[in-house]
Amino acid sequence: MEQTLTDLFDGIDIVATSGTMGRTVSCLTTDSRRAMPGCLFFALPGQQTDGSFYIEEAVDRGAATIVSEQVRRAHAGVTFIQVRDARVAMAQVSRRFFGYPDQSLNLYGVTGSHGKTTTVHLIKHLLDASGGRAGMTGSISCDLGSRLVPSFRTTPESVELVGMMAQMKKAGLRDAVVEIDARGIRQQNVHGLDFGVIAFLNLTEDTGREEGSEEAAYASIRRMFDREADVLPRKAVIPLDSPWGRKLLEDLPEGVSAVTFGTSPEADVRASGIHVDCRGTRMRLTWPGGSSKVTLPLVGEHNARHFLAAVATCCAAGRNPGTFGKAMRSFPGVPGRMERIDEGQPYGVFVDHAHTETTLGNGLDALKEAGCGRVLAVFGCGGNRDRSRRAFMVKTVQERADFAWATADNPRGESLERIFDDMKKGVVEHAKIDFVNDRREAIRLALDTAREGDCVLLAGKGHESFQEMGDTLLPFDDRMVARELLSIRTTGDV
Repeated sequence: MEQTLTDLFDGIDIVATSGTMGRTVSCLTTDSRRAMPGCLFFALPGQQTDGSFYIEEAVDRGAATIVSEQVRRAHAGVTFIQVRDARVAMAQVSRRFFGYPDQSLNLYGVTGSHGKTTTVHLIKHLLDASGGRAGMTGSISCDLGSRLVPSFRTTPESVELVGMMAQMKKAGLRDAVVEIDARGIRQQNVHGLDFGVIAFLNLTEDTGREEGSEEAAYASIRRMFDREADVLPRKAVIPLDSPWGRKLLEDLPEGVSAVTFGTSPEADVRASGIHVDCRGTRMRLTWPGGSSKVTLPLVGEHNARHFLAAVATCCAAGRNPGTFGKAMRSFPGVPGRMERIDEGQPYGVFVDHAHTETTLGNGLDALKEAGCGRVLAVFGCGGNRDRSRRAFMVKTVQERADFAWATADNPRGESLERIFDDMKKGVVEHAKIDFVNDRREAIRLALDTAREGDCVLLAGKGHESFQEMGDTLLPFDDRMVARELLSIRTTGDV
């Protein structure tokens, strides 16, 4: 797979070079600790630190080529390439180095504020069920065809993402589904990839705060669909129930066709007669040319919308939705996304990754829609995050839950006392909330309080198997803790 720098950087916006461009490259990396003889090291600008600080380490480990936006002093035997945009250059070089694997795959992207992970899993399941096997990259894991690997970020750096696509191609996969978050767009992680279909799910206030405003967040997402994109998708999947979706529909450039979804009668793929209970969601699914009843093993109208987005994406790919009702009978669910914990207890227990007021509201609303008795919630606010939103999260929970336990949720470098002080500003009914330092104890209290017919939501951590305390990752999995505590109650073992 060795290629020369001349080949890899042909046509890329280079400011200056020093050293030979005839050098061959054996591998690409953004991590100086993984540099090895013959590799190319991208010194990327970052929020916490700058990759240029680690150039010396990369060279010491054998890196033969350095790419940076900064001017660097010469090193004997090392080629330096200064570029205007290191991330764009990395995306372009990665595709060339790995032989443009995206062009050998039917590539589907999913972006938006919330629901991306569930939608990606649904699309993969429906594609698998309608022939072949699809690869997937997302916030929980990445399915490369020959192996399943854990994920460390929602949208990997372009070097890693394109490298994984190359593995999918080698494994003989025809389809790949990519979860695309706002940071992935902003950091050019998907720059130039040849997407056949990109689905836009929603845009909420949470993402607007992260990007500065909802308008700024929309502008970022729109880059995936307009002339700023290096390669336009051939089809866009758009929600008609969202004002931002309708705006995107109006803004689509010529050459990009749309498949719409929602509950609106105008939508190409739509749901009607939605009924939610504690076991799942029933609806009538309608698409151009057909209609059928579908039962989802997912609780909540928000999950019905995610399913519609997945169906619309598969329709855009030419798949027949007539088979999807049967396919959903075998859907295993998504780890940590309204995941049911069942140890024979007479009440519902769900673990969900909800950690914003929007996603918390969705999860609690889903349990209310399901006709549960009381809805009990265990939740927290992450440390080193936007402090101003903590009170709003508490208000959201108090508006929807019958009782709640506020507790630790990855406090990171902040004291739990300060996090609780921020959260208490949102308390409106003191009799409906307790603050408990230890998360395991908070879960125990919720399970002890639950009665037959109630539902308990353990929110915030989802699939995570750790608790971030300072600089330490401590083993902690809401699902394992809940199962252990429920098992003790069921068997009487201590």
